Amino acid sequence: TQLGLDSDDELSSGEVGKVGVPIDSIHDMRELFAEIDMSSISTSMTINAPATTLLALYAAVAEERGVPSKHLSGTVQNDILKEYISRGLYIFPPEPSMRLTTDLMSWCKVNAPRWNTISISGYHMREAGCTASQEIALTLANALLYSSKAIESGMKIDDFAPRISFFFACHNNFIEEVCKFRAARQLWYELVQDRFSPVNPKSSQLRFHTQTSGVTLTAQQPMNNAIRVAYQALSAVFGGTQSLHTNSFDEALGLPTEESVKLALRTQQIIAEESGIIDHVDPLGGSEVIESLTDELILQARKIIDDIEKMGGALECVKAGIQQKMIHESAWSHLNRVEDGREQVVGVNSHVDEEPYSFEGMVLDSSAEKSKISKLQEMKENRDDYAVSEALNAIRETCVSGANLMQPIISAMKVEATVGEVNTVLREQFGTWVSPSGV
Repeated sequence: TQLGLDSDDELSSGEVGKVGVPIDSIHDMRELFAEIDMSSISTSMTINAPATTLLALYAAVAEERGVPSKHLSGTVQNDILKEYISRGLYIFPPEPSMRLTTDLMSWCKVNAPRWNTISISGYHMREAGCTASQEIALTLANALLYSSKAIESGMKIDDFAPRISFFFACHNNFIEEVCKFRAARQLWYELVQDRFSPVNPKSSQLRFHTQTSGVTLTAQQPMNNAIRVAYQALSAVFGGTQSLHTNSFDEALGLPTEESVKLALRTQQIIAEESGIIDHVDPLGGSEVIESLTDELILQARKIIDDIEKMGGALECVKAGIQQKMIHESAWSHLNRVEDGREQVVGVNSHVDEEPYSFEGMVLDSSAEKSKISKLQEMKENRDDYAVSEALNAIRETCVSGANLMQPIISAMKVEATVGEVNTVLREQFGTWVSPSGV
């Protein structure tokens, strides 16, 4: 689904349902939200390249339930730049991808004003190897580009900026991570005020979600990961996060078990209900160490942003592999420090156990993929092929005309077109692209 492929595509073989919920058509979205009141919840979708398609499906199902899109609340990640830079789940070349991003933002401005239209992510870049200051800089540089493109498409900063959210990682250096979040908020405020002069104060607020760091978790002595996650979560709360995901301790070994998921949840609940931290807005504010390191991170991040701007901005740098190279070099430096012992990782190169950890993880039912494909093919046999063909042609024509693609995609979803079929049309019109590795 992340790559706009149906479950019965040969490229999907062996991957269906392994790391998420496969969504092929409106039937899957109906099943996913069965007995859930879509007017009373907020739904977050980690979807990027096919974000328009998945939001279209969500809106179509809500409309069937009598819930107008203006009442929908939620978030689509919709951050394609970080896919080119670090994650790799992109489909189209940069320019049409940016068009899809801003089409979604523009459609939501009118039709779904409570929807967070983009969640600009530093998480994946940090997990790939960049430093704290690089995570701030690369994320905010991407955010500046999205904002500029949205304004070029006819929107004003106050039309979309209040619905922008951010997504950061939280690593093991407790103090540095607290300062990173504080620095990101302050720097984003300054950048938006200086460059876009918003009227609405919410336009320059950096609202962010934090996830504890998967890449810091070890297969060796995995119970240690519960401690790492707890400290990382605590750091994020000290840093002022609005939303938090705590990873499971067995993530380095496989999909999480019920036991590990519950412990991750309890970690947040203990912080929220027992620690007393939430009684204070900024518990560490005023600390000389915190304030000085925050200022230092702002200076480092601002320099990186300025360098990116001098090279033509985030998009041109992506095409040249600049951010990719930056991340590879940081990751290589970190690996060398661990391997030669300059940086210690408990259980890996410090306090090592001789006996390996015994682990029985979650085992997936392989028959689920066959069942999913069978249902999809049955749907394709029984739908109105003419209606689907007409809807896909409308998308094709809209690609050429330059009009907003959201409504034609919603119409296609309603007549049982699939995610794969819609994105095949887009792929045919926009082409594909290979991002430079930076190596």
